[in-house]
Amino acid sequence: MRRDEGCEPSPLAADLTVATVLWRRDVIRFLRQPSRLLGALGQPILFWAIIGSGMAATFRMPGASVGYLQYFFPGVVLMVIVFASIFATVSVIEDRHAGFLLPVLVAPGSRAALVVGRCLGAATLALLQAALFLLLAPAAGFPLRAIDLPLLLSALALGAFSLAALGFAVAWWLDNLQAFHAIQMTLLLPLWVVSGAMFPPSSRLPAFAAVLRCDPLSYAVGTVRIALYGGRLPPGLSAAVPAGAGASLAVLGGFTALTLTAAIVACRRRA
Repeated sequence: MRRDEGCEPSPLAADLTVATVLWRRDVIRFLRQPSRLLGALGQPILFWAIIGSGMAATFRMPGASVGYLQYFFPGVVLMVIVFASIFATVSVIEDRHAGFLLPVLVAPGSRAALVVGRCLGAATLALLQAALFLLLAPAAGFPLRAIDLPLLLSALALGAFSLAALGFAVAWWLDNLQAFHAIQMTLLLPLWVVSGAMFPPSSRLPAFAAVLRCDPLSYAVGTVRIALYGGRLPPGLSAAVPAGAGASLAVLGGFTALTLTAAIVACRRRA
């Protein structure tokens, strides 16, 4: 029996279907596992409270009257995004072992749709967790009504999607969960530490300032910091931000395009 050619889905419709199904699958799986949410939020809250309280007595930001709990808060927001978006993509390895990827690869739809769907799912989970953590912003001295929400959402969305694409590209080449975690911790933790999340660059260490400007995560932290202050940083805090909001978003957009391209190339080269 001949198939009716008029019933064949268009390439765009097939791609949209694949991306939507994969996105919904990741979100539903996460919502059915409340323990994941507890673990994802508990660690950053403890990290912020314990380290922030311990450093509060000794932290001095030159030229700014900002306490460490307030300074550290944007960095912890990004930490939620980093670990949530990266570790959500570890399911790529689990799906390969379970055989889930085989029917997805032979289904109508391109490899790019598979990448976008998985990255959208991981980014959505990261944004949900970051939104819950941001409810603590008033405790850090950031009134919710003063936050620049469009700027904050733009920075977090670009950061989450780019990191999810980076995690996908790494996970697609690996068959071992331990190797994935080792690579991500070795790569991402140093990038987060030198992004200005934990401490500002010192004028006595020009090399650190140069590293800050080359670190894509520093632009995400800087934009989040600007957004939390309503678009205008207090005096003396501009040294902790590598660029203005517009330039930082442009850098994040370029980083997102780069990591997405890397993920699509990796997906096309290896089944």
